[in-house]
Amino acid sequence: MLDAQNAPAAPVIVRREDYRPPDWLVPEIALDFDLGAERTRVRARLKVARNGAHDRPLVLDAEGLTLVEVTVDGEAAEHRLEDERLTITVSTAAAVVETLVEIGPRANTQLMGLYESGGILCTQCEAEGFRRITPFPDRPDVLSRFTVCMAADKAVYPVLLSNGDPVGAGDLDGGRHWAEWRDPFPKPCYLFALVAGDLVANRDSFVTASGRTVDLGIWVREPDLSKTAHAMAALKASMKWDEETYGREYDLAVFNIVAVSDFNFGAMENKGLNIFNSRYILADAETATDADFDAVAGVVAHEYFHNWSGNRITCRDWFQLSLKEGFTVFRDQQFSADMGSRAVKRIEDVRVLRAAQFPEDGGPLAHPVRPESYIEISNFYTATVYNKGAELIRMMHTILGPERFRAGTDLYFSRHDGEAATCEDFVRAMEEGGGIDLSRFRLWYSQAGTPRIRAALASDDNGAATLTLSQQVPATPGQTEKQPMPIPLKVALFGADSGTKLEERLVMLEEERAEIAFSGLLERPVLSINRDFSAPVVVEAGRDLADLAFLSAHDDNAFARYEAMQQLMLDTLLRAVSGGPADHEPVIAAVRETLANPALDHAFIAEAVLLPSESFVGDHLAVVDPDAIRAAREALRVALGSALEGQWRAAYSATAANRFEYSPAAKGARRLRSVALGYLLGAGAEDAAKLAMRQFEDADNMTDRQGALTALVNSGAAERNTALAGFYDRYRRDPLVLDKWFTVQALSTRDDALEAVEALARHPDFTLSNPNRMRALVGAFAANQRAFHDVSGRGYRFLADMILAVDRLNPQTAARLVPPLGRWRRFDEGRAALMRAELERIVAAPGLSKDVFEQASKSLG
Repeated sequence: MLDAQNAPAAPVIVRREDYRPPDWLVPEIALDFDLGAERTRVRARLKVARNGAHDRPLVLDAEGLTLVEVTVDGEAAEHRLEDERLTITVSTAAAVVETLVEIGPRANTQLMGLYESGGILCTQCEAEGFRRITPFPDRPDVLSRFTVCMAADKAVYPVLLSNGDPVGAGDLDGGRHWAEWRDPFPKPCYLFALVAGDLVANRDSFVTASGRTVDLGIWVREPDLSKTAHAMAALKASMKWDEETYGREYDLAVFNIVAVSDFNFGAMENKGLNIFNSRYILADAETATDADFDAVAGVVAHEYFHNWSGNRITCRDWFQLSLKEGFTVFRDQQFSADMGSRAVKRIEDVRVLRAAQFPEDGGPLAHPVRPESYIEISNFYTATVYNKGAELIRMMHTILGPERFRAGTDLYFSRHDGEAATCEDFVRAMEEGGGIDLSRFRLWYSQAGTPRIRAALASDDNGAATLTLSQQVPATPGQTEKQPMPIPLKVALFGADSGTKLEERLVMLEEERAEIAFSGLLERPVLSINRDFSAPVVVEAGRDLADLAFLSAHDDNAFARYEAMQQLMLDTLLRAVSGGPADHEPVIAAVRETLANPALDHAFIAEAVLLPSESFVGDHLAVVDPDAIRAAREALRVALGSALEGQWRAAYSATAANRFEYSPAAKGARRLRSVALGYLLGAGAEDAAKLAMRQFEDADNMTDRQGALTALVNSGAAERNTALAGFYDRYRRDPLVLDKWFTVQALSTRDDALEAVEALARHPDFTLSNPNRMRALVGAFAANQRAFHDVSGRGYRFLADMILAVDRLNPQTAARLVPPLGRWRRFDEGRAALMRAELERIVAAPGLSKDVFEQASKSLG
């Protein structure tokens, strides 16, 4: 057996500049599986062809396999298996190579390759998991047509699924059966999928624009079938939207989705057979929040959209990962915006970017959207590649406009269909299809770091104003010198007296400094900048509290209006953290006006009146002080709750509903209701705990129930323990809902949050083997700024212990927990030393995976 758990003594660094085309191509592959949980035998028949004039042997990736036999054109072949490579001597230009291997799905705790999840056999091959199933050139630029035949015990595995369309099935002796699937489209091996299990399906169909009927199936365990209706509706909506928005029609006769409980990612876009983390398929009002419903729709759309932006056109190499992921994230964001509130969706997307990607861009793990090197490719499934990558596509959309952008995507799809392409190929299609020069824009793919913009607006009494802009891109690891970036900024000027918009334009900042002139202004202008978050940058505009309050009341761009309120709150909190006067009145007045504005919908109000997170406040400090941030934020929260108690009560009462409904209006009402309850409870309103408990007990949906639970968990009310016990008793047998129970306690703002998390790690329902449960407790705790950064260092030690324990089972899950420790430079000397010590302990651990080694060693650098 090949041991995948031990990192090499000198980890191999893979560099983008070293890319070369594959020595051998595999136009066709036939796979025969004799399936079993303890032992599966895989026979692979590869038609290989030498790529170019050379005499190099055929080298196949092979990891964690027991090799039984190797033949070339039916004869025993000379071969060598070492260092996770199977080298085979092939003397001809083309040949048929057969291998037979054995693997153990049940023992595969890495959840890469073929593994078992709750009695279901399933696969995950992206990025490099196919080599754990059968020897193969495991790289995305080797595209093959797959034929897959599976045989298994019919009683244990009555359903046998794979990529493409079904071509045959039947019974065998001894209670066994077989099924064959064929995918007519060439694909890289990372898109291979297989599922065998006792499953039932929510079946439906979709008629494409050209009139073809596609059979749809969402496969789950029988008890979960009733929770699949929302995912099916989202799938059909996605298919229709992609036809209408991008002209992309589905290309097979069958589209299947399977939900499994143990999965390292959210979902996987395997051609014709998407495999999902059950968290992103199962949803009903009793067990899923509105955010869960939205996430299911967004992830279903994302994976379906990959059929074109990822499958029909794939990546040449893993450095081009954002080619498919950035583009597809942008597509799923567009879809979700069209399905609900465009303004709220943009607020949510930017909040995620700032919470995950901006810190990544400013820390030791910073890397460009198109990275230059890696040790373990799994570590580059990052917010930079996905979320910042999506912002790059959005900027092109902003610069080109919808029609020229669509012309560019049409050219991209037609030019590269069936190919393994690059980010450069996409940008070139945008240039040619959109009729624009994007030479400078390419810097966004190669330079890491979040640009910082300074904006100053000066006006005179003659109706003239000058907007002075300057930019600076901070140094990042390996990139100390940066060039100015081309930055599209949507700006507008509002009249300070009338509140009307005086002018709006798109400004392209392409150099370090620029001046933009305005004229004919009849009153003092107030600057609104980076409207819709038109560029992923940090803007320092120097606007005072009065101007920010003005924009929070008058800006006609919903995102800019929200941004003004957030900046007003942020400036107030930063002043308090720095020891300045804690003047809460401007924020109270702005929130009062927002709550009273009948023109604003509930969803927007709920987002606008939420205080910036403690982590977001910390990102704006030279040295993060978790205790001071918590104190300042709590003081402002109490002030808002107390001063506006009447309005919070009115908002709470006005948003009550008699029954659950999943609609933008109903979602907004529930969101504002929970926000109002949180302010009432945080301010210590006499009856707030009873209100929360009544909502918890009477709720007919998970959003209201969890909203009440969250408010109580963060309080000192006696009802807190009653609610926690009741929630656990009600949902202890539903793993996805129980994850919420762990998370709400891990994120608690109470002083005893750290002790509670340490105790929960010993709870009988906590497990190291399930990625969802790990993220629910350990991942959430690491995001709890004050508790995680307890001055004793216990939070750091707890996280390091968890990382080392999980690394022995699942290196990918473990590696994703490392980054919070890597932010040690942002904290005081005492905390920084404690965080570094834990990173050093991790790096020194024997048998450390290369996944964790790369993250931890770079975090120390």
